[in-house]
Amino acid sequence: MAERIQKILSRAGYGSRREIERWVEAGDILVNGKPALPGQAVDENDKIILRGQVLKLASKLKAKPRVLLYHKKVGEICSRHDPENRPTVFDNLPKLASGRWIQVGRLDINTDGLLLFTTDGELANRLMHPSYEIEREYAVRVLGEVSDEIIDQLTKGVMLEDGMAKFSQIRFEGGEGANSWYHVVLHEGRNREVRRLWESQDLMVSRLRRIRYGDIKLDRSLRSGQHEELDIKGMRKLYEKVGLELEEENFLSKSEYSSRKDRNQKFKYGKKTVQKSRTKNKASRGRR
Repeated sequence: MAERIQKILSRAGYGSRREIERWVEAGDILVNGKPALPGQAVDENDKIILRGQVLKLASKLKAKPRVLLYHKKVGEICSRHDPENRPTVFDNLPKLASGRWIQVGRLDINTDGLLLFTTDGELANRLMHPSYEIEREYAVRVLGEVSDEIIDQLTKGVMLEDGMAKFSQIRFEGGEGANSWYHVVLHEGRNREVRRLWESQDLMVSRLRRIRYGDIKLDRSLRSGQHEELDIKGMRKLYEKVGLELEEENFLSKSEYSSRKDRNQKFKYGKKTVQKSRTKNKASRGRR
């Protein structure tokens, strides 16, 4: 089935939709020997070349998708390469035999906490898209006095330079003196939004950590700079949350897949046999 080029390449894990759209505009992608067009419909049988490399769409689309939870350190950059040679979040990720890790959202250099990575571009796109309203929760240490009026204003909405913004939840978590800890929840991921909201009330954020993305929480056992892979149960919930179906056959070995297929067929045919026998019994009772 044909799909828009940015969608199918993203789903195969070659990059985010925006990246692929930029590659198309730059003329970096050829489809059957001709420059790709924005939004062009393609399928896995088309010959697609990205910067001289022939893409193996069929095998990529059947590959097992992966999701990685990473605890970002303060001082790391959310970029693959940094011209200033600073450490990046990609430095500590496991190497992939094929494909690439796609980052879900960003955290600024002074923020630590939970970052998600996946090999499924369509999943990444939906997790970041505002229409799916995926919650992001942060633990924030605020310097200054936080009044009830300020809390009320931050939950009602504040006009920032890029539009209205607000916290959907603010919960006091303790603190002494000038420093107070709060947990705040957003439904979008604009640049430095948490910091800018507090700064709009003349308050300074002295510490910021993302502790949750959707239903996925940052576990205390996951130390700074470490990562762990999401299990199939967590993957299933994550895909369901954004309206995608997880192809669980990709997680099975050939023998497991054959065994499951045989069981399903036996159940299917056995059900038909039972239904037939019930029909015969009803017919025989009717003749009596």
